[in-house]
Amino acid sequence: MGVFQFISSGGRCVRYVPLIVVAAYVGISGASAQTLAPNLPDTPTLDIPNIPNLKEYANPKAPENNPFANEPELVLSAKLSEEGQAIPRGLVWRVFSPEAGDDGKLALLATAKGGTTSFHLAPGSYLVHVAFGRAGATKRITMTRAKRSESMILDAGGVKLNAVLSGGGRIPPDQLRFAIYEDHADASGEGPLIIPDVKPDSVVRLNTGTYQIVSNYGTANAVIRADIRVEAGKITEASVEHRAALITMKLVRESGGEALADTAWSVLNTSGDIVRESVGAFASMVLAEGEYDVIAKNKDRIYQRDFKVVAGRNEDVEVVASESASTPAATKQPADGEEPLD
Repeated sequence: MGVFQFISSGGRCVRYVPLIVVAAYVGISGASAQTLAPNLPDTPTLDIPNIPNLKEYANPKAPENNPFANEPELVLSAKLSEEGQAIPRGLVWRVFSPEAGDDGKLALLATAKGGTTSFHLAPGSYLVHVAFGRAGATKRITMTRAKRSESMILDAGGVKLNAVLSGGGRIPPDQLRFAIYEDHADASGEGPLIIPDVKPDSVVRLNTGTYQIVSNYGTANAVIRADIRVEAGKITEASVEHRAALITMKLVRESGGEALADTAWSVLNTSGDIVRESVGAFASMVLAEGEYDVIAKNKDRIYQRDFKVVAGRNEDVEVVASESASTPAATKQPADGEEPLD
């Protein structure tokens, strides 16, 4: 049965609010409880082992957690040249065993990154290698029971590469890449590749010496080669000049018309060698200064024209799809004794 509570405000009757009285039955008899509970198997008792007290944090530098903490300390620093300052960052240190293992390789014992660093090493002989970019040096060090300090001379410098167009025009950085080779040539006429895909204006650390750089503008034939000299403790800035231009080709029905889709392009140099091929309504590529022939194939017709690339002058080259400039596309003829193709 509902019970109404009378609520008054300022002596006035506001409203009756129904209150629901819920009766809860407690104290269910044992027999009733048995009928409600499912028949579950007995849960076995687990034997929990006693766990010793563990520290929440184990300091790796603490003597009890570092087996080499009581060994003599080797402090290492590196300089680009004899007169230079210690390099504060960017070094990679590696300590090797001087004897090769069963696999013929030296065992790596310890590593560190940064600038000046230290290792705790047992008495004995070690090979220490330090790398700074592509520059590096290795030294054999013998440890005794005394602390030792060593400063390694990298005899290295850096190189920063860039390129411009003829007349000083700017080349978009995303279309310019460099590769660095050793200066002595191999059987292919090129030195071994040291670093590929170097971005412009990035500093590359190299040991002192002469290197060959290759600059690629675009992905066709705009390639410049040059030799550079890297000196210890110095940054060598080198900029090459590309005599090339960006050429965009399109096949049109009339001059100034819309480009025809599904066109296959071939660009040939004066020797008849293919410089670049592509497929699409437009063919854009960077070409070195010179004369070229372009062949455009659309459906069953081939169109051709010659053009000239002037350094630093980007141009659009139109190939007009006229009957006088076209020839039928070559078809493969069946050999003697073969069935003709459908």
